[in-house]
Amino acid sequence: MRNETELATSTAVIQLMRGVAYRETHEDVWATLLRHPAPVRDHFATIGVEVVVDEAEGYAYLRSRDDGDDALPRLVNRRALSYPVSLLLVLLRKRMVEWESTSNDARLIVSRDQITEMLALFLADTPNEARQVDQVDTTIKKVADLGFLRALRGQRDTFEVRRILKAYVDAQTLADFAAKLDDYRLQERA
Repeated sequence: MRNETELATSTAVIQLMRGVAYRETHEDVWATLLRHPAPVRDHFATIGVEVVVDEAEGYAYLRSRDDGDDALPRLVNRRALSYPVSLLLVLLRKRMVEWESTSNDARLIVSRDQITEMLALFLADTPNEARQVDQVDTTIKKVADLGFLRALRGQRDTFEVRRILKAYVDAQTLADFAAKLDDYRLQERA
């Protein structure tokens, strides 16, 4: 029979294997990660995976460790994201930076129309408006499936931008993308 600590550790391991653990939605897992981090970290260390806990932002996730020449094979293969998905992630991250500097709200909430407006500047112009709507909807669904957007209950076409986005789109990526956007805008004006 398992003791309480073993059960809590196993639960935390399972939740992290399923995806991101958030302080506000996975309270028991979060408490275990803070009170008993060693058993959880040790479990994943044996397979070359690191547990990242961001106490300030309130989330924890798994990341493959890069151990150099004698590294273990990657547990999860990396996949390139499509241009629209990458674009939306960067635009949402940029919106998050602006929101953090100007808002006191606990969550960044965006509507489907706001997302469409953000993407419209960068998606190819097409006479087929229905096709562009489908592309935006597909992109939103993919970003939600990746865990960066969460649909709000009872509010159709309204989403919370999850803070885990900060771990995947860092300041350097944002700066590099901003430079590319500036180049793009200059080319459009010429």
